[in-house]
Amino acid sequence: MEIGNRIKQLRTRKGLTLEELADRCELSKGFLSQLERDLTSPSISTLEDICEVLGISLSNFFKKEEDDKLIFKKDDFYIKENEDSMITWLVPNAQKNEMEPIMYDLSPGAKTSEVEPYEGEEFGYVLRGNVTLVNVTRNESYHLKRGDTFYMKGMDTHYLINESDHDSRFIWITTPPVF
Repeated sequence: MEIGNRIKQLRTRKGLTLEELADRCELSKGFLSQLERDLTSPSISTLEDICEVLGISLSNFFKKEEDDKLIFKKDDFYIKENEDSMITWLVPNAQKNEMEPIMYDLSPGAKTSEVEPYEGEEFGYVLRGNVTLVNVTRNESYHLKRGDTFYMKGMDTHYLINESDHDSRFIWITTPPVF
């Protein structure tokens, strides 16, 4: 493993200059520069200090980063079935990403959990059936049928309910993840 290259990657992800990282770790800029170019090696103590500033544990520092997966198949999905609903996480471990897409199936009369206010946005697309978007905070309801979409800020408590006699299915995407 190229320790220096790993430090540089983490530093640039954090938006830190070489000088800022050196100052925060109480190291010289020259030493850190040599370290990033793998011209010298840090002591365990120094590496622990650098990791702390970069917000990563020493054990995670040495874990091999996996390439971001681009394609997900049905076998990758995580499914949670309840008596009257089914939630399918379309991107595994999406909580580490900036958005989280799920597919929700609701039986007649079933509703999703209430989403409490948060700093973010949501998008939904009805694939099958009908659902009602209920804004609890504003005491408003919006009826959506197949092909309809919604886009909203996460500022209000809300949920979706299937008030029809048929199953419904919709895609629901939040940013940041809240499911």
